[in-house]
Amino acid sequence: MTFEDRHVVVTGGTGALGIAVVGALLECGATCHVPYRSEEEAQRFPHRGHKNLSLTPLGDLADEAMVMSYYDGISKLWASIHIAGGYAFASIYDTDKALLMKQIDTNLVSAYLCCRGAVRAMTKTGLGGRIVNIAARQALDPGMGANSTAYTVAKAGVAALSVALAEEIAEGGILVNAVAPSIMDTPANRKSMPQANYAHWPKVEEVAATILFLASSENAVTRSAIVPVYGKF
Repeated sequence: MTFEDRHVVVTGGTGALGIAVVGALLECGATCHVPYRSEEEAQRFPHRGHKNLSLTPLGDLADEAMVMSYYDGISKLWASIHIAGGYAFASIYDTDKALLMKQIDTNLVSAYLCCRGAVRAMTKTGLGGRIVNIAARQALDPGMGANSTAYTVAKAGVAALSVALAEEIAEGGILVNAVAPSIMDTPANRKSMPQANYAHWPKVEEVAATILFLASSENAVTRSAIVPVYGKF
């Protein structure tokens, strides 16, 4: 795959999966645009300083005006990959409206607004494009969402958004898909689950490879898909 002369937005690019995705894109020649919230994460971002990387402090991706302005400033956008999100492990007893709305804003609203910004930017070029959202295994199997109902609801919304939007904009050559990871092999997940069998978890590089294909011009026909990336788990 090649992304030469392709401009790609990666939200959540400074996280574990995002680092793998951005690294793979840069190796394929892409120009990557990575918005970030935490200056600390930006400072330790391993791809910082790459000639084809643009890091931009953006703040809250649920802020519509901020997100629209960001995408309006990117010319020749080819792909937008929406990794930014957050997980909350909490029973329904401990999940009040504030936590529910935070999960919806962090996962669903951010993806929705970034999709909207990306569609507007891609439509200007008239060359089509690719959008890849990050759902979750719980979105396809809600029974796995016990004690994380707010997260499950939000990610199910991301899955539905991806399919509905894919049908809406297909004629413009913009293909929309999502991946649905299970627990990925990251330092944070290993720390929180020290007794788990890490060999069963998908590696972030493996998930990134699926994302790159969906975001590439080599993907000429796949849209409306929620692709499971479960590994052996």
